Amino acid sequence: MKNYPTIEDTIGMTPLVRLQRLPEQYQVGRGNVILAKLEGNNPAGSVKDRAASSMIRMAEARGLIKPGDTLIEATSGNTGIALAMIAAVRGYKMILIMPDNLSVERRASMTAYGAQLILTPADAGGMEYARDLALSMQAEGKGLVLDQFANEDNPLAHIQGTGPELWEQTEGQITHFVSAMGTTGTIMGVGNYLRAKNPDIQIIGAQPAEGAQIPGIRKWPEEYLPKIYDPSKVDALEAITQDEAENMARELAAKEGIFAGISSAGALVAALRVAQRVENATIAFIVCDRGDRYLSTGVFN
Repeated sequence: MKNYPTIEDTIGMTPLVRLQRLPEQYQVGRGNVILAKLEGNNPAGSVKDRAASSMIRMAEARGLIKPGDTLIEATSGNTGIALAMIAAVRGYKMILIMPDNLSVERRASMTAYGAQLILTPADAGGMEYARDLALSMQAEGKGLVLDQFANEDNPLAHIQGTGPELWEQTEGQITHFVSAMGTTGTIMGVGNYLRAKNPDIQIIGAQPAEGAQIPGIRKWPEEYLPKIYDPSKVDALEAITQDEAENMARELAAKEGIFAGISSAGALVAALRVAQRVENATIAFIVCDRGDRYLSTGVFN
């Protein structure tokens, strides 16, 4: 009998596409190419599918969890959706804790996969409060926190998957890697892999400018910095304003046909800045999810 793939088997091997119109509009340097890694093509719609599968599979392999157990995670959206999908496939109960100011599409996606959703008041501390609540519930014996912020199986997914894909898809020509920074798993994992192949590759992170509230891009207080994050492995940080990210999300859809989320657009803002400063570079950035996850925010109206 033919061995057909499962939904988990379709995670990864996402397309890498060249931008055509925006580089000219933003007058990038001579000989530069900007490439978009379309992570919204993953089955649950984001780059976080990779980390979710890795964290659950590796916890199973270590004997920490088994089907029927309850998992808990604080999330701003994409990781929660991805974990809910993997939990549904592999037979786990999933409790997700999320600030109540995030889009209704994200909430609906999580519950569609069967997850229990706990909404916390955004004005009570946002993601920091949600993270503390998850750990408190674990201490009370209500389930296991996978903890994407400290779990090395998060960047491992990108060391084993995203990084090698980018290297192969560019035939080793990549010179700059640009990513939004939330849990930092993507930038840490991809950066570690690419640097092992070529130490000269530049790793660029997109962070929110003062006052910006961009889903998926965070600047954590010192006490909440993800334990997987090593600042020495990021060459430069680009501060992205709310207006820049939202305007670029609209431009990316209208001029490149790539309907992506706001943090993806923030990463593109950073990539274009890099491309204006260098020449003969191959710059790849992560399109971490799809724009339909943000329709209720009014960004695309």
